[in-house]
Order: sequence, then C-alpha cells, then structure tokens
Amino acid sequence: MDTTLLLNASYEPLKVITWQRAVTLSFLGKVEVVDSYDHVVRSVSLTLKMPAVVRLLRFVHLGRRRPPLSRLNLLARDDYCCQYCGITLERREATIDHVVPRSQQGGTSWENVVTACNACNRKKGGRTPQQARMKLLNKPVQPDWLPILSIQFRKNLPEPWLMFLRDASS
Repeated sequence: MDTTLLLNASYEPLKVITWQRAVTLSFLGKVEVVDSYDHVVRSVSLTLKMPAVVRLLRFVHLGRRRPPLSRLNLLARDDYCCQYCGITLERREATIDHVVPRSQQGGTSWENVVTACNACNRKKGGRTPQQARMKLLNKPVQPDWLPILSIQFRKNLPEPWLMFLRDASS
C-alpha cells in the first residue's frame, strides 16, 4: 500500500504514483484526495491518512497514448496466458516468444511478441507458428490502453482503486 492511483480531473485513471508524490501534489494544491487508506503518515507536527486515490484539479489532455513494450505490459495484454496452449501463467514462469523468430529477421514489436509457457516456447523454437504447426490463440497487436491500469494486470489491487479501474481497459 505504498502507491496511489492518480486520476485525471475527469476521474479517468492516469497512472500509479508513490504516496509521497501524492502528498506533495496535495500540499501544492494540484490534487484532491478522493480516498485514503487506513494507515496514517506522521511528521513532527502533522498526521494524515495515506492517500489511496487522488484526482488532478486541472484536466490534463494526453492525446492518444500507446503503452511502451515491456514484459509486464505484454503479460497484461495477453492476460497472463500462454498464447499457444492457453494456460494461465505466473509472472516468473512466463516467457516472451517472437512469433517470427529473430533468427528469421523478426523484430521485437507489439505485433511480433507474445506470452508463452516454457513448454510451448521450446516446442516452437526458432520457427514460425506455421512451421512448428502451432496456432496462436490471439493475433498480437499493440494495445491502445495502458495495461498497468488493467485489473487483469495485478492481483490484490487496493480496494479504493477498484471502482476507478473497472473499465480502464475497454
């Protein structure tokens, strides 16, 4: 519980920040605290509840943001499932597979990488899915949403965040 959900003025989730940054933004008059955790933060002369959700007071227009390609964002896009056999994976047991292998001039892009289990990744090896006679469950595409704000991205999300993240990925 050392993180705070930052909302735009329209209550749209923007990103996750540290509670310290949230407190600083609050004292600067840039955000309002929407919800707090039960924990308190103490200083020599002040005691306040740790902010769980804060909302910017001025709307920030971000335009169309595309998430960066990272292991965590890829796992979130693929819903922590092997894209060949469909089994659910834990974060540490998931591998990243290049659909068109790098050895065949396949690049590392949203459209060419998928989450795979070790067994499927080894079975496919340095071949394309067609060459390995394997089928992708979902075509890999670049998401236009931020996986970090997706409920599927994390288990055990803080309770105060849930009502703001319910439809963040749609």
